[in-house]
Amino acid sequence: MAAEEERRLNFYLAQLNIAKFMQPREHEANLDFINNLDRVNAIAEQSPGFVWRLVGDGNDATDVNPFEDQEMIVNLSVWESIESLSAFVYRNKQHREIMRRRAEWFSHIDVYLVLWWIPEGHIPTVDEAVKKLAHLQEFGPSDEAFTFKEPYPAKLGEKEA
Repeated sequence: MAAEEERRLNFYLAQLNIAKFMQPREHEANLDFINNLDRVNAIAEQSPGFVWRLVGDGNDATDVNPFEDQEMIVNLSVWESIESLSAFVYRNKQHREIMRRRAEWFSHIDVYLVLWWIPEGHIPTVDEAVKKLAHLQEFGPSDEAFTFKEPYPAKLGEKEA
């Protein structure tokens, strides 16, 4: 039985969220958001269940942009579970304070967040994440790509030989 359990895959939760600045990113209206990125990212990294986050040339991913629109930004991270990500997103006071102000900086986007399961040890690429977002936009929530409102459990599987 122990050998059988060892062959089971452990899954982590990947998440991508996107946002589009209303003003050019260098605009003074965005400074409060930009100036809080390091602090909020440090809180995420110290949160229970945090595994990894995308970092570009700075300490954040604001320079990583897979979209044609240069005012788009991405946040891509990996967590041990939906519960650990949810605790950070919705119950961490400092993160909530920034999220409550997002309408000051960002335009409305209908589908701005996608979640999906990945095998432990896999680091998702930005291209993979954008494809998951497109899948969610086209087909709605499924075990392939989902949201907090409609989560799907990780698929149990065997490691490839």
